[in-house]
Amino acid sequence: MKRYRNPQKETWSEICQRPVMDTTNLNELVNKVLENVRSNGDQALREYSLRFDGLDLQEFQVSQTEISAAIQTVSIELKEAIQLAKGNIERFHKKQQETILQIETTPGVVCWRESRGIEKVGLYIPGGTAPLFSTVLMLGVPAQLAGCGEIVLCTPPDKNGSVDPAILFTADLVGIKKIFKVGGAQAIAAMAYGTESIPQVYKIFGPGNQYVTKAKELVQQVGTAIDMPAGPSEVLVIADDTCEPAFVAADLLSQAEHGTDSQVILLSTSEDVIDRVMVELTAQVEQLPRKEIAVQALVKSRAVSLETMEQCFEMSNAYAPEHLILASENAEGYLRLIRNAGSVFIGNYSCESAGDYASGTNHTLPTNGYARNYSGVSLDSFVRKITFQKLSSEGIQNIGPAIECMAEAEQLFAHKNAVTLRLNSLKND
Repeated sequence: MKRYRNPQKETWSEICQRPVMDTTNLNELVNKVLENVRSNGDQALREYSLRFDGLDLQEFQVSQTEISAAIQTVSIELKEAIQLAKGNIERFHKKQQETILQIETTPGVVCWRESRGIEKVGLYIPGGTAPLFSTVLMLGVPAQLAGCGEIVLCTPPDKNGSVDPAILFTADLVGIKKIFKVGGAQAIAAMAYGTESIPQVYKIFGPGNQYVTKAKELVQQVGTAIDMPAGPSEVLVIADDTCEPAFVAADLLSQAEHGTDSQVILLSTSEDVIDRVMVELTAQVEQLPRKEIAVQALVKSRAVSLETMEQCFEMSNAYAPEHLILASENAEGYLRLIRNAGSVFIGNYSCESAGDYASGTNHTLPTNGYARNYSGVSLDSFVRKITFQKLSSEGIQNIGPAIECMAEAEQLFAHKNAVTLRLNSLKND
């Protein structure tokens, strides 16, 4: 990690820069994939499966037989852990359901709002070196609670043409039936446009590599909604003298191991704390199976000492981290200073891993600074809010003249007439 000691404020924006990937020709490459799948459907998917995965797949949908067989291979311990996490995620997201509240804005004018689940949603679940079965919970549970009519899940298969058993167990647990062995930008294209095998959806959720991210960005431009813009995973830790340096190092490494493009940031008012965390990082990284990935991520990471905790939070708000950890016994006293963050972890025992798996909050969060203007996935992400209004004869008489006046001022006389006819009919009764 690169260290900075009390940097001048004018240099903060440079320190807060995320790693920049070489995306030369990325638009062109992904657009070709999207167009091929849109035009050729399953045939294009088979071509990509053979080219990228070395698999000659004739059927993309995972059969019930495959699901049942995979479930048998998942350990009881892991099943129980997933079930515990599912219960907490359900409890947290269920409380986000709105109570319908009717408001009489004027006598005779009643307005209210109701939620309706998005009819068709697509979930992208990364496979590869880290099959994210936890993301099935984070997306599948609120989708079911929202009442989404059709849930489609795409995930890349392994070299044998199989889907990770834990992914299949978790999907089955939350009631997802349509699971397809397709990954990459082609999976996003399939869900956005539909193919002979894979249904078209209205909104796509889930993380992925730069090709998946770019594909989501591009299909959004032509009518398919997405959860949020995305980038590599990141964490920012603010630590004071009451932190546990070993805990802080472990939290930094838990994000660094996500990928070589991940970034972790440590802010502290204490050089001693930073020194001790650095020692722990050096020791702990040696024990990681994904050491090489974590080390490459740490090269792009930062440790910054600042004079006050207020400055630490000011820099954190400028960075707008996906995950913000307050490693302090006094963490709750600082909550008022937080403006921009995807999810916040309060105190020495609130590790970011808790939110990733089992505390109940959603781990699908805005990255790359988008915490300034986006929220993480919630129940609201899977619904549309529809407003309703009901006017009685008293209601139209009470607000009708104002509508007529405003419509005439905008020179929209048909709007005015829609009111005038009703008011005149009441005068004649």
